[in-house]
Amino acid sequence: MPLKTIFAIGLALLVAGCAGQQTQELLGSAIVAAPVTEIAGNHSIFIATTRKKSDDPNKVFDGERSATLNYARVNVTVPGIHQTGQIERRSRGKSNDPAKYFMASEVVGYDTQPKFANALSADIAARGDRVMVFVHGYNTGFDDAVYRLTQIVHDSGYPGTPVLFSWASGAKTTDYVYDKESASAARDQLEVTLRMLAQTGARRIDIVAHSMGTWVTMETLRQLAITGDRDLGGKLGDVVLASPDIDVDVFKSQMRRYGKPNKPFILLLSDDDRALRCDAESGRARPRGGDYKDAADLASYGVTVVDLSKIKGADSFNHTKFADNPALVKMIGQRLREDDGFASDRDVTDRISLLGQ
Repeated sequence: MPLKTIFAIGLALLVAGCAGQQTQELLGSAIVAAPVTEIAGNHSIFIATTRKKSDDPNKVFDGERSATLNYARVNVTVPGIHQTGQIERRSRGKSNDPAKYFMASEVVGYDTQPKFANALSADIAARGDRVMVFVHGYNTGFDDAVYRLTQIVHDSGYPGTPVLFSWASGAKTTDYVYDKESASAARDQLEVTLRMLAQTGARRIDIVAHSMGTWVTMETLRQLAITGDRDLGGKLGDVVLASPDIDVDVFKSQMRRYGKPNKPFILLLSDDDRALRCDAESGRARPRGGDYKDAADLASYGVTVVDLSKIKGADSFNHTKFADNPALVKMIGQRLREDDGFASDRDVTDRISLLGQ
């Protein structure tokens, strides 16, 4: 086998960090009945997506791009045997048992933005006027994104309304270029989504973005700054950038255009992130935001850098520590539950650093 081919295969394996699974059906056959005592939680996940509706109704949305936003709400149950940081997924051939696995019990579609906004407004009002927007990363199927946000909400104890912004990832390790372009194409629609949320009655909108999803997020925040409304009328809360897959020089240019935020953005990085390491091994000279170690440099732009290198991750690529490390996901939840975040930026660093010890 030619050396170039071997390298390409190895690179594809290295970058399989964001989802790590082939896209599966979100809805399946009839769900097995389970006693309420064997269900740990039931969560409503609101969806704004640039994915096309799938020809397979059980997949709901696929990896193809839609020119306009599509909207839905998915109800997901969490099994009683759930372990913090994990997503218990049904393997092929196993029954749809909610006592053992994460299960989507219902999907409701909204054919217009006003209908979706009305449903959102009602949920936001009932949950304390708080919203958390999750923007997933590369190589992530729709089902993976739904279950990941459900796990984050459940494990963090987040009390507000969870909103998944799902851009059209191809959900294949070989689709990096396609995903990058899909992420770029989704910038305007994330802006539309954030503005809509700001008009629904929410008093605070937090954003948690992962990997390539941080690129979509930063580009959208840059666009908001250009329009003169960078903090959504004062409603923008915490911005958590986990394992940013952004060239560090591009990230700096985005921050310069956005301006120093009123409250520092939180950037989570790790030097053992194998999914980001492939960028250096593929010949790129500049580091990504997710493995850039000059905290003082980024601090001048209004960023608090938190090094997770010593914290154990659950996936072999160490790319999802923000969600799969039990202590860390609970700590992020604690931050999001507090109106003003942690007591200080130093407190953020100190408490998370303790986890690595």
